[in-house]
Amino acid sequence: MQYVKIKDSIVEQIETGMLSPRQKLPAERKLAESFNTTRVTLREALSLLEADGRIYREDRRGWFISPTPLRYDLTRPLQFSHMAVEQNRTAKTVLLLAKATLANKLASQLLSLPPFSDVFHVDQVRYLEDRPVAFVTHYIRPEQCQNLLEYDLTGSLTDVLREQFQIENDKTQYRISSSALFGEIAQALRATAGTPAMVVERLNYNQHGELVDCAIEYWRHDAICIESLT
Repeated sequence: MQYVKIKDSIVEQIETGMLSPRQKLPAERKLAESFNTTRVTLREALSLLEADGRIYREDRRGWFISPTPLRYDLTRPLQFSHMAVEQNRTAKTVLLLAKATLANKLASQLLSLPPFSDVFHVDQVRYLEDRPVAFVTHYIRPEQCQNLLEYDLTGSLTDVLREQFQIENDKTQYRISSSALFGEIAQALRATAGTPAMVVERLNYNQHGELVDCAIEYWRHDAICIESLT
């Protein structure tokens, strides 16, 4: 099948270094011409490459070669910036939203809250080498950190909770699933609607065994490799 041959040809160029990480591919019309095929067939090949994490698409900008994914080790409670530094990556976090609000259905379920409970809601976007790779929504129970919103929340919430409120992250419970990016999350990650995503839900417990906060991380699926090393 021609689209498989096209896929294999692009994979070979990636593996031999002819195509570099974050390099932009030619426009679909030019790519189709270079492979002497139709754009329909070419898009089948590009879809396979995207599913394999070899390439990614940015809305209205085109296709790019995926960098090496960030290793996300579930056995090590490292913050995003620390993970990136350890792997010689350049990271930053941008704060989109920080407010006190009533818990929605998801926050109530994850934090085991009764109806009409208050929570802090924090949204962040994480970047690697200036590419947005993850949209993170945090819900924090306010009982132990009532003035949390007065602090700088552009970095690690775990660090703020430890340094300002003496809340130690003693245990984390994870749930991993696959999904797709839509709406404001896709827009924040410069992704087209329907782009594959990995979803990491984290429940964080303090040194007294109390549930303090949860985070829902929506990652571009090619940007991380989830590990559990012992």
